[in-house]
Amino acid sequence: MPKLDHVSHEINLAEGSSSSIAGDVVTVSNDGKSLSREFRHPKVSVRQGDSSLVVFCDLPRRADKAIAGTWAAHLRNMVKGLEEGFEYKLRAVYSHFPMTLKVEGNRMTINNLFGEKVPRVAKLPWSPSEVEVKVENKTEVTVKGSDREKVGQTAANIERACRIRNRDRRVFQDGIYITSKGA
Repeated sequence: MPKLDHVSHEINLAEGSSSSIAGDVVTVSNDGKSLSREFRHPKVSVRQGDSSLVVFCDLPRRADKAIAGTWAAHLRNMVKGLEEGFEYKLRAVYSHFPMTLKVEGNRMTINNLFGEKVPRVAKLPWSPSEVEVKVENKTEVTVKGSDREKVGQTAANIERACRIRNRDRRVFQDGIYITSKGA
């Protein structure tokens, strides 16, 4: 494998976006919204270019190249999230007992899964301004936001709340499942 003298990934900012670097924290802003993330490593750094951000590593080893690529992906997701946003769609599936879904503050309540008397609760750890959760047509759930990790974790929390235990999953397929991870 050839040795590289440096690795550099350039992330172009969208029109009207700006970025700032304060120590190890990189902040990307667009239309009044902003996302911040800490990037700390002894050999890999994030630099400000003209209308872009540059992830740079001098004399990289394999692990340093991997971290530089991961950081570039995180920064691309921050820019894309502020520009377009991320949207996950989930669908409630039931065969006999109809489920009812309600979003109340920072929790989602799933009633009547398999005819259970005790409702299941999914935690929605972020505020509605960061991650918005909507229930449409009684079975469609939409999770939207600008931070990809928060949107994905919220959708996973909802899906995990309906996990089936002590039953054959090939037969008992009721639950809430992620159907699309669109942008």
